[in-house]
Amino acid sequence: MEELTIKEVTSKKEMKRFIRFNYELYKDCPYSVPDLYEDMVDTFSTKNAAMEFCDAAYFLAYRGVRIVGRVAAIINRKANERWGQRAVRFGYIDFIDDETVSRALIDTVEQWGRERGMTSIEGPLGFTDMDAEGMLIEGFDELSTNATIYNYPYYPRHMERLGLEKSADWVEMLIQVPNSVPERMERIAKIVTDKYGLQIKKFTSHKEIARQYGREIFSVINEAFKPLFGYSELTDRQIDQYVKTYLPFIDLKLVSLITDRDGRLICVGISMPSLSRALQKAKGRLLPFGWFHLLKALKWKKPDTLDLMLVGVLPEYQGKGVNALLFCDLIPTYLAEGYKYVETNPELELNTKVQSQWIYFERRQHKRRRCYKKELNASLPL
Repeated sequence: MEELTIKEVTSKKEMKRFIRFNYELYKDCPYSVPDLYEDMVDTFSTKNAAMEFCDAAYFLAYRGVRIVGRVAAIINRKANERWGQRAVRFGYIDFIDDETVSRALIDTVEQWGRERGMTSIEGPLGFTDMDAEGMLIEGFDELSTNATIYNYPYYPRHMERLGLEKSADWVEMLIQVPNSVPERMERIAKIVTDKYGLQIKKFTSHKEIARQYGREIFSVINEAFKPLFGYSELTDRQIDQYVKTYLPFIDLKLVSLITDRDGRLICVGISMPSLSRALQKAKGRLLPFGWFHLLKALKWKKPDTLDLMLVGVLPEYQGKGVNALLFCDLIPTYLAEGYKYVETNPELELNTKVQSQWIYFERRQHKRRRCYKKELNASLPL
């Protein structure tokens, strides 16, 4: 067997190999959804506003001239300060089913972290919570989404053999769109509307929603997500980047904003047509014809499934029924547009406030993913 070597990515050519390795490893997998190549290039470049508070290095594993694995080593200084830890993250990890490869990749991240004063390792995590995170441990025969990680079943087995343990789990739900708004939900929506003077804000202009609420949307997300595992608040530059990059492309009919009687934004709900099949057909590239498959899914021949991208409620309004009003607005739109299912983004298994909002619907938990951790001075199992 040829010698295994780990090399740090130091050129654009090597970064292209780093990104493309995932596509090559999963090209015959019917459940994997490739990342958009252009987005990945920006993620790993200085264009990414998270680089202001993150340090990162990228590594490729080779057997001879063949690439057999990849991993990113990331230190999110803001998250470490927020959570009082010195953790190095491993992310964007892929490898063939060979424990010498996975061990070499994790060992490399550990050593990189130690050299920078880190005392623990955790992952898979990206630069921030806006990146895909968590290794799939259940739901290997379910179609992935464009906002989550898909990995082969052997990945978590490798992590356990390498001495990594559970740090947090996320679950995902596939929810059936009901034929009408549940009666109990309507009653709760009316009560909270009257009690707090709530109003639903709808827009037909992307420029107008960005002007009036662009930054405020992500301020709500910051406040809502701040207590959650590993979260680091979005900076002004990150918020500006997300407003510019993503708001112009969302279907405004699938966006609900809720304000209180003082006109303050208190709740955000953003969903979009599933792009999973379109990205598979595009093979992760916009050019030469990938854009057509994405545009088709967004405009002309929409899938029957929605991805619930973001739901955020200000902490002082959580658990008070505001989500009922949100879905009273969105469900009729889902029905009018012909959607049958809604797929949630990963939700922390212990986040009971989020889990409770699905009790009104027929649903199944179809995926689970895990963040692993290990103290860097911990010994490996024999």
